Amino acid sequence: MLTIPGKASRFCDGVSRRNFLRIGALGMGGIAVPQLLRAETASGLRSGQKAVIMIYLPGGPPHQDTFDLKMEAPAEIRGEFKPIPTNVPGTQICELLPRLAKITDQYTIIRSIADAVDDHSDFMCQTGRRKGNQPPGGWPTMGATVSRVLGPADPAVPAFVGLEPRMQHRPYNAATSGYAGVSHDAFRPAADAKGDMVLNGITTDRLSDRRALLSAFDRFRRDVDSSGLMSGLDGFNEQAFGMLTSSRLLQALDLKNEDPRLLERYGKGDAKVHGDAAPMLNEQFLVARRLVEAGARFVTVAYGFWDYHGNNFGNARNDLPMLDQGLSALFQDLKDRGLNRDVSVVVWSEFGRSPTINKDAGRDHWPRANCALLAGGGMKMGHVVGATDRLGGEPSERPVLFGEIFATLYHTLGIDVNKVTIPDLTGRPQFLVPDGCQPMKELVG
Repeated sequence: MLTIPGKASRFCDGVSRRNFLRIGALGMGGIAVPQLLRAETASGLRSGQKAVIMIYLPGGPPHQDTFDLKMEAPAEIRGEFKPIPTNVPGTQICELLPRLAKITDQYTIIRSIADAVDDHSDFMCQTGRRKGNQPPGGWPTMGATVSRVLGPADPAVPAFVGLEPRMQHRPYNAATSGYAGVSHDAFRPAADAKGDMVLNGITTDRLSDRRALLSAFDRFRRDVDSSGLMSGLDGFNEQAFGMLTSSRLLQALDLKNEDPRLLERYGKGDAKVHGDAAPMLNEQFLVARRLVEAGARFVTVAYGFWDYHGNNFGNARNDLPMLDQGLSALFQDLKDRGLNRDVSVVVWSEFGRSPTINKDAGRDHWPRANCALLAGGGMKMGHVVGATDRLGGEPSERPVLFGEIFATLYHTLGIDVNKVTIPDLTGRPQFLVPDGCQPMKELVG
C-alpha cells in the first residue's frame, strides 16, 4: 500500500480527504490519487518555470518594529528598537534584521497595505479577498487558481504545494481551493511521512498492471455516467502515475544531500510551536526553493506566531533574528541560482499592529496599516512603496490593496488578470482579483 499524506480535513465518515491518497488498490472504495489531480488545463496559458513562494506570518508581526519604524513618535508608540541603514540609500529597517539590511536591493518593502480586516485568518493572504459575499464554491486560494489555470509544469510535481502545518487556531488554515476545485487544493507532504511516497514492495510493472485495471474501471464508470463527471480522468491518471513513479518530488523534499554550508546559511530556526500557529522552521524556506526548482508553480509556508498582545519586544528579539536568517538566505539563494528572475516571493500577514503599546507591553490588532515584502519574479527591487503617518497607524502615501499585490504576482506568472477567468459552481466566470485591481506599476510597470 502506498500512502501520500497531506491535509487533515475529514468527511463525516471520518475518512480524510487528502490526509492519505492510496494506490495499493488504486483507490477502489476510497479516494484515489487520480481523482484529486487536475483533469484538464486551460490551453495556451502555460508559463514555463515561473513560480511563487508565499510566506505567511500568522498573527500579524509589528510593522512599527520591523520595516516601518517611527523614531519621531512618542515613546508609547515608537518602541524599543532602533533603525539601521540598508544597502539601499535612505531606507532603514529594524536593527534585529541585519542580514536583510545587507540585501535590501533584492526586495521591495510595501508599507501601506490598507484593506486588511481584524480577523486572525490566512484568508486574505491566500485569496486576496474578504470572506463575505463569496460566489458559489467560495473564493479559491491563489495556489489553487494557479494550478487550475496553468496546470503542472512537471507531471511528477504538483503545481501547488502547501508546507504549512495544520495549526491549532484553525482559521490560520481557513482558505481552500473554493470553486477552482478540490483537485487543485494544495498537496501537503507531511515531513515525518515522506517515506510513504515511494513504491515500497510494488514494482513499476505491477503498478502499470494496476493502472490498466483502474483505467478499465474508469471507462466503465464513464460509460454509465450520464452527468459527464467522469470524463477527462485520463489527465488525472497520467499525472498521478507520473508523481508515483518519479523520485523528483521526494528528492525535492529531502535535504540530506543538500550542501551543509547552504543548510547552515538558512539555519534551523525553532521547531517548537509558540502560541497556536506554526513553528519557525527555516529549512522550509529551503524546501520551498527546492520545490519550485523541481517544477512546483506555487508553494506556501507558514512561519511562527506573531500575535504579540504581550511582551512584544521580548518576543521580537527572539523571533526576528530567525526570520532574518531564513528570508535573507532564501533571497540570496534564489539570486545565486538565477531563479530570482522567474520565482516571486511574497512575505506578509493578515494585518499589522496597533501604534500604541498596551499595558502588557504588547501591540494589539491593527488592520488599517500593514507591511509586506516582495522579491524576485523580474519585479523592480530595492525600493519602498507607500508610507504611513508619523504614528504608523494610517497610510499617508499610496494605499495598497491585497488585490493589487495578487494582480502583480499573477502578472509575474504570465497570467493576465483582465482576461483570465474561472467559472464558479454556477458556471459564472469570475475574474482572479477584485474589480479595479491591477498589477502595481511600481513593481512591474
